Amino acid sequence: MTVHEPITHAEGDLESSWRRVVRRRAFLGGLGLAGAMLPAGGLFATDALAADRITRGDVAILRFLAAAEIIETDLWQQYNELGGENGGNPAYVAALRNIDDDMPQYISDNTDDEVSHAAFLNAYLRSKGAQPVNLDRFRTLPSSRATGARQIGRLTNLRSLNVDTSWYTRYRSTQNPDLGATFPQAVTITNQPAIPLNDADTPPGTTQPIPPVTNAARRMQAIANTAAFHFAFIEVGGSSLYTTMALKCSSLEVLRIVVSIGGTEVNHFAIWHDKAGTPVSDPLAGVKDPVTGLTFPNLNEPPFGGEAFETDLIMPEPCAFLSSSLPACSIIRPSSVQLAGAVAAVRALTRDRLFQGQSDEFMRTITALAVAADAAYRED
Repeated sequence: MTVHEPITHAEGDLESSWRRVVRRRAFLGGLGLAGAMLPAGGLFATDALAADRITRGDVAILRFLAAAEIIETDLWQQYNELGGENGGNPAYVAALRNIDDDMPQYISDNTDDEVSHAAFLNAYLRSKGAQPVNLDRFRTLPSSRATGARQIGRLTNLRSLNVDTSWYTRYRSTQNPDLGATFPQAVTITNQPAIPLNDADTPPGTTQPIPPVTNAARRMQAIANTAAFHFAFIEVGGSSLYTTMALKCSSLEVLRIVVSIGGTEVNHFAIWHDKAGTPVSDPLAGVKDPVTGLTFPNLNEPPFGGEAFETDLIMPEPCAFLSSSLPACSIIRPSSVQLAGAVAAVRALTRDRLFQGQSDEFMRTITALAVAADAAYRED
């Protein structure tokens, strides 16, 4: 979930706050993460949780996951409005169908799943006397002006993304980031929209042949291709995050929730991993965005090719796990708190520019939730 870029001002604040938390919590020493601790009193609406054997750590985990699902819901709703099964932007829908005819249906299904996750987690928290998560006051970012987009406030910004595509090479590798391995980007995607911006830039009536033959069609196809890689980036992060949070749960019921929802995140990633191979293989490879210059290469041809890039490989390659002295094992990776915990998730989404334009208060709020979740530990 890491992107190799300079640390921003917001991330610098996360880092300094997290170091203060580490000094207070010796059991987390050496993680080198970021954030600001949420006061323990802010977790509970009542003192009823002790009787239900739900720990403060469990609540912190669920509250961060609820926030993450609310954020996911917001971005998926934007994709769904424009490119889902009933999406309102015909050219965007057509460009997505060029990748796979089922893309619009899968977008709608993924959106429904995230809505259900957010609603369930908040309802469960309320049922245990804990405070649910509400981010509505931060719905201040503008919508796309393209046909099909609702003109409402958003939590997330899909109009200029830096998409980390190292997940693509990571899952084709026999190496593990938890043991120090690093991975190249499959495609370098910077400052690129993943949704159509407005009807002048991306006319909704543009035809989308393969390969695209006009600048308008190339622009829209590049935007849809960016979305395909972004879908997988979002869901691979969820796969690692839920795996990491499961290791911290004290209540068996909370563990059941985390692994059950986490399984759907893994399923989502598998779907989008498969779809992401199409824009970088024949006949769709070679599309170039005429505005940004982003090109989607054929990853099956030189200088790419081989197992690190082959587009029809989607099952995780066995890799080193826990120790290089043990046999390779096909796993979710990373799964360490440092690389796949809640703060790591906030850092990855920040570097993705998903929060571009958000307020400092928003960043402080989700950071506090993240640090509290990372500070949770399994109690016997």
